[in-house]
Amino acid sequence: MNTPSHLHNRFLTRAALSLQENWPSIALFALGLLIWQYAVAFLQIPQYLLPTPSEIFLRIWKERWLLWSNLSITMIAAIAGFFLGFLIAVGLGTLFVFSRTAARALMPWTIIIRTIPILAIAPLMTIWLGFGIAPKIAVAALACFFPILINFYRGLGSISREIGELLSLVNASRVQGLIHVRIFAAMPFTFAALKISSGLAVVGAIVAEFTGANLGIGTLIVTAGYQQDAVMLFAGIIVSCIASVLFYYVVVAAEKLCLYWPEARMG
Repeated sequence: MNTPSHLHNRFLTRAALSLQENWPSIALFALGLLIWQYAVAFLQIPQYLLPTPSEIFLRIWKERWLLWSNLSITMIAAIAGFFLGFLIAVGLGTLFVFSRTAARALMPWTIIIRTIPILAIAPLMTIWLGFGIAPKIAVAALACFFPILINFYRGLGSISREIGELLSLVNASRVQGLIHVRIFAAMPFTFAALKISSGLAVVGAIVAEFTGANLGIGTLIVTAGYQQDAVMLFAGIIVSCIASVLFYYVVVAAEKLCLYWPEARMG
């Protein structure tokens, strides 16, 4: 039975193991910050060119509510675009499995759309959808749907020949094969794409804010650039990176829950 004390001990054990595994990267990060801090002071680099980490983190603390309010707007758009891109990719991938004609007709167009730079798409979305949250969601969805589509489609077709023969032997329909076999085969491929796309969705939302938005962390970064406020510029970049990393680990947690937790329960 999982008592509160048992769960607490498991949490502490996992935290200790995680710290033990990641201490080299943590130490390297801390060393990099120290070198940055003292190199700027020693070389007397002006603040408007390169602020010190202490100045940046102090600005993050002082402007935490401004940064948080703008970051939350960006992340709402990024998460919404992430799920929209996921739904579009899953829908197209499923269609491609059921219809090779659709795959041959539509796959080249998805590749063409993917080759268009996001910076070129974002202004167009602003013209079509206005200056609200809609263009940010659209750009985030476009940024992340292609990796999901390719990996999901590949995963659906990754079942072995023996499994395919077994499905034919039991007279399983294509829908039954999709629901009971192919989707589960595609999950590792899909989560690999989702982890990549989590960061792409945030980048897409920020790029959309660069081209036309009144609020959002991208707007804050652009404004800081126009004002030559390097401290706020770095602050916006850092909180964006932190949000992207946290989003990535949320997807990693979902992957463990979906792929490994059922196996652990069965074991």
